Amino acid sequence: DRDMPAAKASYQVMADAYRKIFDRFGLQYRAVAADSGAIGGDLSEEFQVIAATGEDAIVYCPQSDYAANMEKAEAMAPQGPRPAAQKAMQVTPTPGKSTCEDVADLLKQPLQRGVKAVAVMAGEAFVLLLLRGDHNLNEIKAGKVDGLGPFRFATPAEIQQNLGCKPGYIGPVGAKCRVIADRTVAAMADFTCGANEEGFHLTGVNFGRDLPEPEVADLRNVVEGDPSPDGKGALRIQRGIEVGHIFQLRTKYSEALKATYLDAKGGSQPMEMGCYGIGVTRVAAAAIEQGHD
Repeated sequence: DRDMPAAKASYQVMADAYRKIFDRFGLQYRAVAADSGAIGGDLSEEFQVIAATGEDAIVYCPQSDYAANMEKAEAMAPQGPRPAAQKAMQVTPTPGKSTCEDVADLLKQPLQRGVKAVAVMAGEAFVLLLLRGDHNLNEIKAGKVDGLGPFRFATPAEIQQNLGCKPGYIGPVGAKCRVIADRTVAAMADFTCGANEEGFHLTGVNFGRDLPEPEVADLRNVVEGDPSPDGKGALRIQRGIEVGHIFQLRTKYSEALKATYLDAKGGSQPMEMGCYGIGVTRVAAAAIEQGHD
């Protein structure tokens, strides 16, 4: 297409065509916002057929039209101000307890009180990513944080070199590196984390008092019950089989390939591009998977 409005119109034509195809198959499906990944572009939707055996996790809000895949679904920041510190920071022995679950059991506290530090390497830079003990890192989201992606997980030797400690007991207090906290962690007070000493954790830790305020980003996978980003209810998660994917590529490839056209004024302009794929055999297989008896 020649410009963005025309490209959006083409995208919508394809999206409508896909819906008509899946409707005619009698499929129960959702069109979910998706991450474009290495393909590029700023608009992307997956068409997911609802099935317990599906390979993808679909996040949606039953009270609205919001739907996204797990890679794309936004985890909102907790509402309200961060609670005030109530406890003093203490070094607490946790011999042999290197997981959040084990530490929570030993200290007889909820898993949600713990903060786990994930050590990564962004080029040559050592970085700590902080997540609540019961949450999981979303690598796609983390890779989009400014200056972080592409990243890899730090090796035990790199962790030892930067924190003087083996994995399982690492934490942000006293760390001389970039620290990025998930939105949920940034709202926590009196939390537990590694002490950067084998066999020990810190309890009663608070930002602003025991360590600097962190950089904050959406780093985690959403979980069922999280508030919907559109503010219209709580999120639910179900499985899906991807049967189609549509992308708005913009000019990433046309600029690289010098695929241009002459506009009305005789100027050279890069073409706006789209990419559309449908899984022909997957549609049939998904219909069988969803409708068999």
